[in-house]
Amino acid sequence: MSTDTATAASPRTDTSQDAERRRGLRRMRSVALGLLLLAAVVYALTREADGFWGFVNAGAEASMVGAIADWFAVTALFRHPLGLPIPHTALIPRRKDDLGRGLQEFVGENFLQEAVVRERVGAAQVAARVAAWLAVPEHARRVVDEAAEVVAAGLDKVRDEHVRSLVEDALFPRFREEPISPLLGNLLTEAMRDDLHHGLVDLVLDELHGWLVDNPDTVTDVLGERAPWWAPQSVNERIVSRIHLELVRWVGDIRDDPRHRARAALDSVLAQLARDLIEDPGTRERAERLKDRLLDRPQVLETAVALWDALRRALTGSLADPEGAVRTRLLLEVDRFAQRLVDEPELRARLDGAAAEAAVFVVERYGDEVTTVITHTIERWDGAEAADRIELHVGRDLQFIRINGTIVGGLVGVLIHTLDVLLP
Repeated sequence: MSTDTATAASPRTDTSQDAERRRGLRRMRSVALGLLLLAAVVYALTREADGFWGFVNAGAEASMVGAIADWFAVTALFRHPLGLPIPHTALIPRRKDDLGRGLQEFVGENFLQEAVVRERVGAAQVAARVAAWLAVPEHARRVVDEAAEVVAAGLDKVRDEHVRSLVEDALFPRFREEPISPLLGNLLTEAMRDDLHHGLVDLVLDELHGWLVDNPDTVTDVLGERAPWWAPQSVNERIVSRIHLELVRWVGDIRDDPRHRARAALDSVLAQLARDLIEDPGTRERAERLKDRLLDRPQVLETAVALWDALRRALTGSLADPEGAVRTRLLLEVDRFAQRLVDEPELRARLDGAAAEAAVFVVERYGDEVTTVITHTIERWDGAEAADRIELHVGRDLQFIRINGTIVGGLVGVLIHTLDVLLP
């Protein structure tokens, strides 16, 4: 016997909800049966009666007919009445697969349509609900705490050997295959076109000027070591001091003058380097050799792993601290996002539209797989289990058919008896 067959044939353990449904079903069956027995007792007691009791007898007789007919109809859905193989009974066990396919088609055609999904997602006002939920400080803190725990757990799972394997087995081979010269050339060209390098040059010049001003003794020592040994010490000191002064002044002039010739010369050199990296075979070849030499050095791999380890430890430590910088920043960003959702209808509209698009995408791409679960689940059940599972969910309500049949049958019986008495 296959695993699926064995699973389908094995008895299914009731959950607490199933047990409650089963108790409710038994109670309603008892009520319906009690009404039938009551009608039978009344019928037996009033069988030979006339007058008023004749009406009671007719009503009781019709109640029994209605109760038995509806009992037959309800029972025939799930099993053979009294175990007799009457045609067109035990419909669910015999046609459960057709029922599953019909239910699958019903759900797909009526619930998983694009228009329906868009309407329901739009009516849900997802962005407004998220904004209202995040506006509560406890909820925002919970989001940050949950995100911090998930990220920290993910970081702990990534070991140094995983990073080493990724860099060595995936990134390095890719770097070796991919020519780096065109990439560097285009990157440098775009950076110069947007004047991005000017900010870096300004930063370097400012730091260099400050260092020269704050460290004259270091500059003097470095220059003094290269002074001629045969020159008088006093002459060397005056020359070194003058060089330091001119160096500070020159760096300051370049820093303060955006049109300085040194800046223009640097721009020219960088522009030429960018063109050579793209067009000059010699420059491209030298760049590729430099790349290969760097990748061959063990220190590059160790540095990459060390950088990752430092970053991981810093992030993990900050995430573990409820008042750490990362959590504080995350909480601030969540609060800002919630406030934007409250203040900006356009943002809410965009997010609602994105939610609708995502839901439609999921439905269109995976809707068939979702509805197929219905068919596959019912197909795995055997007939008795399918009837039992469905009866547990709808059988209690179906017992009202028996109860109503008993009552309505009795009323119809009284009406017919009345007409029989009144009409000659």
